[in-house]
Amino acid sequence: MAYIISKRDGPHREEVAAKDFLQKNRTTINSLANHLTLGRWQELRNPKPPSQPEPSGKLWSTSPARPKELEPYVRISFNGRVVIADLASGRQLHFVGELRGSGRSRHFALATRENGIFDPLDDELYKVLIDLEGVSVPDEASEAQLEQVISNRLGLDAIARSIE
Repeated sequence: MAYIISKRDGPHREEVAAKDFLQKNRTTINSLANHLTLGRWQELRNPKPPSQPEPSGKLWSTSPARPKELEPYVRISFNGRVVIADLASGRQLHFVGELRGSGRSRHFALATRENGIFDPLDDELYKVLIDLEGVSVPDEASEAQLEQVISNRLGLDAIARSIE
């Protein structure tokens, strides 16, 4: 059996009949849809604008947040970045360097242009930490010691971390 489909101008008879049926029964269809959706159909078709809060006439002003004092500490992250961070906010204050290599051959590399760092240390920090360049850091205990040494040299409080 072969069906021949030809294009002709205008809608098909069936489409006209279906549209006419829907138009004649629009109120019944809407009431059934409303009943089945527990009123949600009507809400979707006629959305109400969100109500605006009424001004009470009072103006409230809050004082600007006073800046808290920074509590810097040295942190070595899981990816080997050595940074000075703020204890209260967790924000990085200075990038000191990174641990390079793997396993027992890990070593500390200061943040300098020679080590490929885009934003190097300022001169004061560099002068204090220059002799730590290339120090071997093979395990977590050495990481803790490196944190302690950098903290002492910079006059920061050391944060004890648990080594598990």
